[in-house]
Amino acid sequence: MIGILVNVAGLLLIAVIVWWFWIAGRNVSGEHYQESLVIQVKDGVYEPDRVEVPAGQEITLQFQREDPSPCAEYVVFDDLDISAQLGVHTTTNVRLPELEKGEYPFTCQMKMYRGLLVAV
Repeated sequence: MIGILVNVAGLLLIAVIVWWFWIAGRNVSGEHYQESLVIQVKDGVYEPDRVEVPAGQEITLQFQREDPSPCAEYVVFDDLDISAQLGVHTTTNVRLPELEKGEYPFTCQMKMYRGLLVAV
């Protein structure tokens, strides 16, 4: 009986973790790129986690890290081979080259923080 309760509790914990990191609070519509747009890094998420940017134009994204956890220390654009170290309580500019139309995911180095850059 105890074993069943432990297994059920474990499954519930897994469901909560999945919900928190990959489902909760996701902005489906996203934000349109502006030079003043700041992406917050806090509470286990990027906010906004979906940003639309113009294709064919160099852009600079601003990341403001408020989360001191080691997971939030870097933002990584695997498809672009770009990463940047983010200082706590500071804003870091991340310069990106001209992008072709498409979707470019960005994550922390552990892939728990997740965002999507959409070039339109």
